[in-house]
Amino acid sequence: MHTPFDWTAGYPSVRSPVFARNVVATSHPLAAQAGLRMLVQGGNAVDAAVATAACMTLVEPCSNGLGSDAFALVWDGQRLHGLNASGTAPAAWTREYFVRKHGADAKAPPARGWDGVTVPGAVAGWVALAERFGRLPLGELLAPAIEIAERGYAVSVEVQRKWARAAAVAELTRQPGFAEAFLPRGRAPEVGERYCLPGAARTLRLVAATRGEGYYRGELAQAVADYAQRTGGAITAADFAAYQPQWVEPIAQDYRGYTLHEIPPNGQGIAALMALGMLQHFDLAALPVDGTASQHLQIEAMKLAFADVYAHVADAAAMRLTAADLLDAGYLAERARSIDPRRAQAHASGRAPRGGTIYLTAADERGMMVSFIQSNYMGFGSGVVVPGWGLSLQNRGHCFTLQADHPNVVAPGKRPFHTIIPAFVTRDGQPVMSYGVMGGNMQPQGHLQTLVRMLDYRQHPQAACDAPRWRFNAGLSVNIEPHMPAATIAGLQALGHEVGDIHDSYQDFGAGQFIWRLGDPAVEGYVAASDPRRDGAAVGY
Repeated sequence: MHTPFDWTAGYPSVRSPVFARNVVATSHPLAAQAGLRMLVQGGNAVDAAVATAACMTLVEPCSNGLGSDAFALVWDGQRLHGLNASGTAPAAWTREYFVRKHGADAKAPPARGWDGVTVPGAVAGWVALAERFGRLPLGELLAPAIEIAERGYAVSVEVQRKWARAAAVAELTRQPGFAEAFLPRGRAPEVGERYCLPGAARTLRLVAATRGEGYYRGELAQAVADYAQRTGGAITAADFAAYQPQWVEPIAQDYRGYTLHEIPPNGQGIAALMALGMLQHFDLAALPVDGTASQHLQIEAMKLAFADVYAHVADAAAMRLTAADLLDAGYLAERARSIDPRRAQAHASGRAPRGGTIYLTAADERGMMVSFIQSNYMGFGSGVVVPGWGLSLQNRGHCFTLQADHPNVVAPGKRPFHTIIPAFVTRDGQPVMSYGVMGGNMQPQGHLQTLVRMLDYRQHPQAACDAPRWRFNAGLSVNIEPHMPAATIAGLQALGHEVGDIHDSYQDFGAGQFIWRLGDPAVEGYVAASDPRRDGAAVGY
């Protein structure tokens, strides 16, 4: 089958694209191989994704854990399904609760400790995926992770780097249970040093035996609630029992004959869709791929999208504008007209018409494809770890605001604004690519930049993954990777972009995983790529 790519194009990289009929790609080789093991054993892409996700909670604990949130997009062979497994706020979480406890000047729930912990959704997401689409027993899917938790593994280079930096953050390391779980020798493990988290095996066995019921409505939920009560948290067993993941209809934006699909709000995936909707009004392909003009237009479109997303996106039930309002073609054309090709601008939200993360992807020869993401958010999340269970809890509650009139204001049972977003591309209603780029607000920026490279400039997935990236922060501030051409960086500065050193060592410029369908998956198969910015791998057979 013909592909749109120039296979000779590329950037300095230690990786080559991987071609196979069954593929898994993620940011740690052991987890990718666990997913491949499920495919070899007769499982499908969903089985591979769940096994991979479970292993990732052990081998990259600085990014995710058994107390994470998750989202997924699944092509089942006929259509695309969306799963929102992000957690909800405890019943005690009112705005008044936080003002009373943290002061009237508090802008958001705290980043660390129990008051950042919403009900974790990832495990419920695994179970929902396996029950609806999987072929293998849940216990079989979790077996590789259980083995890793008990026998341990040698800590890899990039994971160790992030682990060591987290170990220097006192606000994190003093949280209940953190040092016991993640500083077993009073420090972060060294590269190649063996690390075990046997409590996680106990949790995984309980999940397998009860199909998640013991986690949300049994022994583990009660253990979390008891620990919270002893150490200052408000979350209860009833909060866990009330939790359910949601199947959702993906939202989409056409671009250059393809369609990008994202999970609808409460996530930020709509930012990538909005930016693409603006960029389709410019002939990017006529501009040099790594030149100033192309990069400037992309940055400006991303700024405009973020201005609206930060003003309007929240739990969908609380939004005053719908996703359809923000994706209105006339509105995006109007926003595109506000981009000045000759200067950088600090954009505000417009008047729309009313109406620490890991990523993995898997695909099989029967045509099923999965785009999956899970996260503890800010590098080890809240820092709270439930002893005896290896359960590190996310800090997604920090993404709420305490601004009373904002749609994302904290409230009981509400889902917060979320950064983690899986992506999927189709053409004429048929699957083309499952992909994602993890890393805080870098995610929609990564979705945009890599897709533009593939669709406008014919760069193949590994080249688009390896290519230099920029990261918009706020106002006129951007960070740019050093392997971007020096003339382009100088050109962006001349347009008014304030190019500074990156201070977010955890998120940096993100990390992507890509699987592109080459034709009939049983015949031509797929091509996959894995980001050299992490320890990961694309593997297949």
